[in-house]
Amino acid sequence: MRTRNHRSRTVALCAAFAAAAALALTACGSSTDDKPVASVSASAASGSALPLTPPMAKPNLVLTDTHGQKFDLAKETAGKPVLLYFGYTHCPDVCPLIMSDIGNAKRKLPKAEQDKIQVIFITTDPDRDTPQRLASWLPGQGQGFIGLTGDFNTIQAGAKSLGITIEKPVKQQDGSYTVTHSAEVLAFSPKDDKAHYAYTDSADSDTYQRDIPKLIKGEDL
Repeated sequence: MRTRNHRSRTVALCAAFAAAAALALTACGSSTDDKPVASVSASAASGSALPLTPPMAKPNLVLTDTHGQKFDLAKETAGKPVLLYFGYTHCPDVCPLIMSDIGNAKRKLPKAEQDKIQVIFITTDPDRDTPQRLASWLPGQGQGFIGLTGDFNTIQAGAKSLGITIEKPVKQQDGSYTVTHSAEVLAFSPKDDKAHYAYTDSADSDTYQRDIPKLIKGEDL
């Protein structure tokens, strides 16, 4: 089945980011809650990591990995540098581009650094992204990536706590799907297990190759 209308809504770092005049951007929380999840500076160069204020804690998410085993996100990644992305494997453009950029960057790093960084892909389309599907798709994007799936409402709640907007996939009458989600990569420091930075889809492989060694050390990006 083909996938259509992939709409990348940038954490609502979104339309405001496209307006260069904006001095600050706000991550979406709830459509009924005006309190910002975090503010993010728009002064960084295109593709650079955007600082999050305040930093965001990992959600208490227990999902299923590509081996069919339970994966407690907070527990399994405690004290480790993490790049976290919400996307789906049938995505025709943004998701594979982002993940392959990270994969290419990781591959160019020294083995010791490759072993330390955790790259986690949480599906926004769990009905189709089974553990088996994730296990077959992820290695084509990068080696050692962790793929997670589970109940959609659980995933959505975890994403929302990070200011990430995802909507339940909709199957159209012609058999195609509409899958709507944000396109940010969140960078969690090993020092406090919080996301201090977010990358939009303008970040490229060179950006990640430059920043991952700093993230591993818990340094500013």
